[in-house]
Amino acid sequence: MTRRPRSLAAAAGLLVLLPLAPAAAQAGFDSVRVRVVPVAGGVSMLVGRGGNIGVSAGDDGVFLVDDQYAPLTDRIRAAVATLSPRPIRFVLNTHWHGDHTGGNENLGGAGVLIVAHDNVRLRMSTEQFIERINQRFPPSPAAALPVVTFNDAVTFHVNGDEVHAFHVPPAHTDGDALVHFRRANVLHMGDVYFNGIYPFVDLSSGGSLRGVIAACDRALALANEATKVIPGHGELSNRAELAAYRDMLVDAVGRIAAAIAAGKTLEQLQAERPLADFDATWGRGFITPEVFLAATYRELSAAPR
Repeated sequence: MTRRPRSLAAAAGLLVLLPLAPAAAQAGFDSVRVRVVPVAGGVSMLVGRGGNIGVSAGDDGVFLVDDQYAPLTDRIRAAVATLSPRPIRFVLNTHWHGDHTGGNENLGGAGVLIVAHDNVRLRMSTEQFIERINQRFPPSPAAALPVVTFNDAVTFHVNGDEVHAFHVPPAHTDGDALVHFRRANVLHMGDVYFNGIYPFVDLSSGGSLRGVIAACDRALALANEATKVIPGHGELSNRAELAAYRDMLVDAVGRIAAAIAAGKTLEQLQAERPLADFDATWGRGFITPEVFLAATYRELSAAPR
């Protein structure tokens, strides 16, 4: 697959977390265009601002994976209408962050059934704090909360497909779900997968970099060479690109864990730059090489090795 220019990857990365803040979430949406990207087997991807949206459109209605921000709901509806005249019936949230759940209140208030892992409703129901951006988030309105929650997995039989959503152990957050459109051979990864850039692991929400790797392993076991992979952020992807992302993370964790075991300090690693060979490729998003190194060091230092 041809990748977009890295300057665009960087721009997308800069939007990953900034719009989580409420002030940013209410401004700057006038110029946002919601773009439809065909994927496979009746599944499409919507790209606007925030997490990529998965869409299954057919005779049974429309099934969405995530819904970006409230100011974009009408544009999302308009984009969906180009795929199907049927109503939006379901939204499945891959995790609780506002760039994936911001449209919940609008859609839930219109009768759309919102579904997510148990921990998504729990976090949306209570005040949250993300240390990485030093931001507190109040509880979500009742209409935004998932109405149906699951602990392990749930399957939707819709539009001639089996849409299987399953929880993975703490990865990007503690409430992540991957979504497998079995007939269409499409995987929506949520923010477990940041295509082409270093990931953000929300430790404040129970996330774990090793959990991200484990979730990627589970996805790779389901995928084949024809599988289309929708990342939480970045362009439409495939198994080979997902494997490259996973392998980079394994190598990065191994290098930093070995340095910690050898007694090296963060300051020493910042001077030595043990991930320098990765930085030019993966370090051009919101999570800069310096941020990724420091966050990984701190996580691995705190975790049993």
